[in-house]
Amino acid sequence: MEHRKIFELLKEKIIWLELMPETTINLSELAESFEVSRTPIKEALILLQAQGWALYNGSHFIVTPPSLDRIREITEIRCIMEVQGNVWAMHRITSEELAALCELEKKILQIGDDYTNKQLVELDVHFHRTLFQATKNTQLAELLERLLSHYLRFWLSMPREIDPKSYFAETLEIIRATVEKDESKLRVSSTAHIKKSLNEIMGTF
Repeated sequence: MEHRKIFELLKEKIIWLELMPETTINLSELAESFEVSRTPIKEALILLQAQGWALYNGSHFIVTPPSLDRIREITEIRCIMEVQGNVWAMHRITSEELAALCELEKKILQIGDDYTNKQLVELDVHFHRTLFQATKNTQLAELLERLLSHYLRFWLSMPREIDPKSYFAETLEIIRATVEKDESKLRVSSTAHIKKSLNEIMGTF
């Protein structure tokens, strides 16, 4: 298995808290688990370090603790890049993608009390990825996906249950604005969605 595949698998484990913050990453154990030498493992960890998911702590790698300062910086970028990306998505979205977005709207409106934080976050990720894909700009989609991923660990580790009605309020507005091709409404709701996410995180941690 090549190091980029290992990188992606480890990154998913970190994002979804299968590897908890500050966990020591054992190269030998990973090499045995992936049935590879230590070299591709170390190469994967160097990539994780470059993207802020791991750090080298003296003699070993550890999973990076979530950083509120990093989230603040990412929010500034998202407020520019993601809002513009959503506008491009609105103009470039295919009929199939629009149908998927409307189907997602139905799922959100049908959310019950039995949904876990993880299920709500998974639904939110699906929403964002649909719009990222609709931008028809691979470079931007990859950047936005990476920025969003850093938010996920905070949402998943919330010490309280996420309120679906509040969590998806702006999401539903974004979907409606996209369907109606209302750029002004889309910009406002997209910005509000991003800033609200930051405020929720800052108020909880």
